[in-house]
Amino acid sequence: RLVAMGADPERVFFVTGARVGDEVLPFDPARDMAQLAAQCERLGSVRLLIVDPVVSIVAGDSHKNTEVRRALQPLVDLGAAIGAAVLGISHFSKGSASRDPTERVVGSLAFGAVARVVMCAAKAKPGDDDEDRRILARTKSNIGPDEGGFEYGIEQAELDRWPGVSASRIEWRQQVAGTARELLAEAESDDNADSASTRDADELLRDMLKGVDQMDSRQAIEAMKAQGFTDKQIRTARERIGAKSERSGYGAAMRSYWKLPQPCPVVPSHAQPEKGHEWASMGATEPEAAAPDTDSEVL
Repeated sequence: RLVAMGADPERVFFVTGARVGDEVLPFDPARDMAQLAAQCERLGSVRLLIVDPVVSIVAGDSHKNTEVRRALQPLVDLGAAIGAAVLGISHFSKGSASRDPTERVVGSLAFGAVARVVMCAAKAKPGDDDEDRRILARTKSNIGPDEGGFEYGIEQAELDRWPGVSASRIEWRQQVAGTARELLAEAESDDNADSASTRDADELLRDMLKGVDQMDSRQAIEAMKAQGFTDKQIRTARERIGAKSERSGYGAAMRSYWKLPQPCPVVPSHAQPEKGHEWASMGATEPEAAAPDTDSEVL
């Protein structure tokens, strides 16, 4: 995969173990950082350190903020000392969809807090051409914009130096706008009408509009975005529950309001037209209905 992406294998080194006394043991980041620093100095010009998974740095409880910060600090110091970027790889915790991406990282929030930049990746639904689609987005940045990203896909490519041998590589595509939360929500959503995300959006918007005459559309949108729903999901939910959009005011004071439709009354059977007759839809009134029984009720 490195060769397929154009990397020079002679400039890439894998840490496979550490020598402790006369014994060679699996590399333990929590124990062998000093040896790693010494090796980096011998190699010279190390510009990128990749730790996969970054949770392996922590010898103690990876869910405790203080222990994670204490464990990550030697790695931060090493990167600063040799002038290298440090890339730690982790995963999202299960069942964390719709939450802020930085909070979804497995373990303590300190993993995202210590980092200067946090990026997230997710597999999206295939496009109309069924090609592989993924999203890489910035969810946090202390040194630049903290939103936006790129679409990409993973494709198979034959290696020039080894005919017949293929490997996966990344194909970068168009730039995408929006926050990481919005981009991930759209990538992870399911267009199936029975999906949980669709039902959740419908129920949330219906609950907000229920019991009020109308709600400012901006207020409704902000409340739903705070729960992780995208503009597309919000628009779809409004259409699915039949909420009407009306405007009030003039010029800069104009506001858009959403409200649920009024329930239609049930027409009693005695008010139905006789067979062979129809009521005109416009320009005519309905025939006068006979008085209902005293114990009857229109629901």
